[in-house]
Amino acid sequence: MTINERLKELRSLMSEKGINAYIVNTGDPHQSEYVADYYKGRIWISGFTGSAGTVVITQDEAILWTDGRYFIQAEKELEGSEYKLFKMRIPGYPTYSQWLNEKLKDGDTLGFDGEVFSQSSVESLEKEFKGKDIKFIDEYDLVGEIWEDRPSIPKGEAFIHEVKYTGKTGKEKIEEVRKEMEKQNIDYVLIGSLDDIAWTYNIRGKDVLHNPVVISYALISKNEAYLFVDKEKINSEVKTFLDENNVQIVAYEEIIDYIKSLDKNSKIYLDKNRINRWIYKSIPSECTIASGMDITTKLKGIKNPTEIENQKNAYLKDGVALVKFFHWLDKNVGNIPVTEMSAQKKLLEFRKEQEGFIEPSFGSISAYKANAAMMHYSADENSSSEIKKEGLYLIDSGGQYFDGTTDITRTAVMGPITEEEKRDFTLTLKAHINLGNARFLYGATGHSLDVLSRYPLWQEGIDYKCGTGHGVGFLLNVHEGPHGFAMVSNTVVLEKGMIVTIEPGVYKEGSHGIRIENVVVVEEDIKTDSGQFMKFETISFVPIDLQGIDVELLTENERTWLNEYHKDVFNKLSPYLNDEERAWLKEETRSI
Repeated sequence: MTINERLKELRSLMSEKGINAYIVNTGDPHQSEYVADYYKGRIWISGFTGSAGTVVITQDEAILWTDGRYFIQAEKELEGSEYKLFKMRIPGYPTYSQWLNEKLKDGDTLGFDGEVFSQSSVESLEKEFKGKDIKFIDEYDLVGEIWEDRPSIPKGEAFIHEVKYTGKTGKEKIEEVRKEMEKQNIDYVLIGSLDDIAWTYNIRGKDVLHNPVVISYALISKNEAYLFVDKEKINSEVKTFLDENNVQIVAYEEIIDYIKSLDKNSKIYLDKNRINRWIYKSIPSECTIASGMDITTKLKGIKNPTEIENQKNAYLKDGVALVKFFHWLDKNVGNIPVTEMSAQKKLLEFRKEQEGFIEPSFGSISAYKANAAMMHYSADENSSSEIKKEGLYLIDSGGQYFDGTTDITRTAVMGPITEEEKRDFTLTLKAHINLGNARFLYGATGHSLDVLSRYPLWQEGIDYKCGTGHGVGFLLNVHEGPHGFAMVSNTVVLEKGMIVTIEPGVYKEGSHGIRIENVVVVEEDIKTDSGQFMKFETISFVPIDLQGIDVELLTENERTWLNEYHKDVFNKLSPYLNDEERAWLKEETRSI
């Protein structure tokens, strides 16, 4: 079926159910950013493959909302369908709830699948429609009813993440949760977030591509801890491990019955952003519900010393793989056919050579020339540009290792580039250094520091329509909260031990895209009468292409930063390279 034919079938179902408008979001029952194929209904019904987006369908219109990372991609992928693109956070475009409020009249019905719709989203809609008689119908997965070749629910086995990597046992983490419960007089903590559950119980899985999580729920009381999971995923070794950590295994589908049977008049803590509508509705009305960010989210976001040391080790291995890759690219482009696809496959080969490598941490963005202007471009066998000895090539990639999750971007100069490209490359580097080299007072948030990275670009009238950086999981999701750098408000204080990316860029449609990304850990710096100051320690080491830099645009401090960084790159990575690779790296990290 074509996209428009799918819309026709969906609208027929909507008419049968008496639904005037239907929302298809990007999500699974756990409100994950990246979901198993079974839950990619929004992609199936719209044709838009980006990781973030919301579709609203009425009998007359079909609209997709997505953010600035995907504007160019969405316009291309929606071509030929009746979908219209509404750009999130761009003046002139309403939010999907505002649009619905304008379109729906008293007595109309709004449908969505409550199993994959968060409680917070429902409450936002209720607030939007306050004073209006709009009926919600949340029991139908209409896309699922017409999706004939829908993939099956994943069945990957869980595995143990050993304490030599995690630094703390599952028992210890559960007790940390219980200490917070005691402070807030909480009887139960209900967790729907898959990476929080995996981190808390020190298990990992294979249910979501690139995200080593297990589809599950967790419930922790003052004396007991439960894991609701498909029992076929738990082998005898993992079962013994969970038993040793006092975690009881219960069938995944029993979560609703367990929640319904919770002690009356008890206090339950949950995150409405990560708990779906169906689960929330099953909580007994006599219970008190306390809502906020999952307790485990902040605990997970602040890495312990063992996690940090392991993470640094993962970045050394990743750096070696990337240096080998760029050396290979330098030798072979122009001599043999190299495409975006063959290049990212070659990089994967180098990563697979590294000890403890499991899988990529996300789908690589291997983008040549104008393709790199699409922030989340994805090459495939049908559309994979050949890389030639000219212009810019961007590779954003990462790996899942037992000792950490990596994410790094470099933009390589393949041959002659324009003065504009060179200026943009240099401005991106200045933006990166300006934030990465910052000293800031404790109490600052990523929101308050984001401008440091944008400032050099803003002076030239340039901006990028995305955040500057995100937290990174530990053998978990490559995008991890609660902290990050972005213009949108974030009140989370940057704490010692938080790991975060710094990745400013320049994206010019039809021309080029440039991004320079490193990963840093928050550390304490000097302490004065003004208080405790903080700084960032860079833990990812890959050369930044000197051919792209207009040295005259760099300040003396910026040159010093780059030279010191490149000295570290060479000293840390050269022992793991052969003579030819080492000589190549020496030239790539020369002082300027």
